[in-house]
Amino acid sequence: MSDDSQRPIVVKKIKKGGHGHHGGAWKIAYADFVTAMMAFFLLMWLLGSSTKGDLRGIADYFQNPLKVALSGGSGAGESQSILQGGGLDLSKKAGEQRRGEGGKEKKRLDELREKIKQAIDSKQGKLAQYKDQILLDVTPEGLRIQIIDQQNRPMFKSGSAQMESYATDIISELSSILNEVPNRISLSGHTDAAGFSSGDRAYSNWELSADRANASRRQLISAGADASKILRVVGLADSVPFDKEDPANPVNRRISIIVLNKETEENIMKLAGKQAGEVEQTSDASAAIQAGVASPAP
Repeated sequence: MSDDSQRPIVVKKIKKGGHGHHGGAWKIAYADFVTAMMAFFLLMWLLGSSTKGDLRGIADYFQNPLKVALSGGSGAGESQSILQGGGLDLSKKAGEQRRGEGGKEKKRLDELREKIKQAIDSKQGKLAQYKDQILLDVTPEGLRIQIIDQQNRPMFKSGSAQMESYATDIISELSSILNEVPNRISLSGHTDAAGFSSGDRAYSNWELSADRANASRRQLISAGADASKILRVVGLADSVPFDKEDPANPVNRRISIIVLNKETEENIMKLAGKQAGEVEQTSDASAAIQAGVASPAP
């Protein structure tokens, strides 16, 4: 008998039928896809309806959200930000009007800056001879006009708030130009690092810088400026030098006139009002305790 007859016979059966059940995983994947697409189109709509300033605020927020949250500003819940707190309507007309007013104000300050530059460059004007002592720049607070000292032409007599004649001429010429805009004005006085022999214990650079700023205010008003436009007069001594490398440089002695933008003006008023309210409440509480109307807890 051969070996082939002794081998077992193996029969293979192939079962034919439909594909196995795949479950509902595809439904979850499809739902995720639809959600992602909705989020994408919502993001495109928000970006398309935002101004460049708002987009910059959004970018700053996502780059450093803690800094924006602590310092405030665009992206931290203000009405002009696209990331407004409280879920306000993004198409609110008041916000659009504020942005429009900001554009008009910027244009007004730019025109004022150009007019002052023309007055300085004009050979017939009084400001032309003081061209090297008048600096113009735009700051976050508004248009800043700095009148600086020169070695041989100081604006005030040494250690005094008495103006020299050319300082009077400069401020008087600026007065008529500043009257052409409705913006309010801030004045600040600065000194160099040379102090008084008594140091800060008696009359010092702090008093001197404040007196010089106030003398500039009086000269503006005497030359015809509207007194109600003066919002702030401060003396900063030598704390904010123009030339940080040389605190004794004469250019550090200067008067800064800032034509304030609306935002800065409102911030100053709000801060002053808040502080006044806190002082008033504290005074009322103290008076009540002293009068016996209210007494501190035992």
